[in-house]
Amino acid sequence: MNIALMNEFSQASKNPIVLAQLKDVVEPMGHTVYNTGMTGDDDPCYLTYLNLGVQAALLINSKAADFVIAGCGTGQGALMALNSFPGVVCGYCIEPTDAYLFLQINDGNALSIPFAKGFGWGAELNIHTMFEKAFGSPKGMGYPADRRESQNRNAATLFKVKSETCKPLLEGLKAMDEEIVKKSLTPRFLECFYANCKDAEIEAYVKSIADAK
Repeated sequence: MNIALMNEFSQASKNPIVLAQLKDVVEPMGHTVYNTGMTGDDDPCYLTYLNLGVQAALLINSKAADFVIAGCGTGQGALMALNSFPGVVCGYCIEPTDAYLFLQINDGNALSIPFAKGFGWGAELNIHTMFEKAFGSPKGMGYPADRRESQNRNAATLFKVKSETCKPLLEGLKAMDEEIVKKSLTPRFLECFYANCKDAEIEAYVKSIADAK
C-alpha cells in the first residue's frame, strides 16, 4: 500500500513527528510512505488545506496512493477539503478508536488529524497508536462484526453517491482557480504521483499544469 502524508503550513513543524510515527508503524507491514506536503516551517512550498484536498484527490483517483493521512490545526479544514472531491472518503481522527472504527465501519481512504488542538504531552504516542489501529487489520470488517454486511453496503453506497453528486475530478479541477492546483503540485507530490499514477488522463492533466509552472 502507498500511503501519502501531507501537512499544510500551520502545522508543518509537526511533520517530522508524524512522519516518524507513521513510518515506524507501517513500513514493517510492507507499506510505503510518501511525504507529499510541507516538511517544516522553512519549506519553500506553501500549502493550505485546500492544496491538501487537491493532492489527495489526484493521488487517490489516479491510484498513485491508496491512503492519505492529512490534517491541520483542528483537522476540520483538511477534512472538509478532502471530502469535497470525488473518490475521497475522509474520516476525522483524534484518538485510536476513531481510526479503527472509521476503517472498519466506513472503509474510507483518508484520515484528517488535528495537529494543534490537543497535540500536547504524549501526542506522538497517540499518533503512533492511531496508525496501529488504522493499518493493523484489514479494512471493512465491520464493528460490531454482526453489522458488517449493512456497514459495507452503506460504505459502498456513499462512494456511489459521491460519484453521482460531484463533478468528475478533472472537470472540477479545471473549473477551479488554476493557481490552487499549481501550488499543490510540489516536487514531493510529483515524485509520488509520477512514480505510481495508473490513470493516463489524470497524468496528462497534471503534467500539463506542472510543465506550465
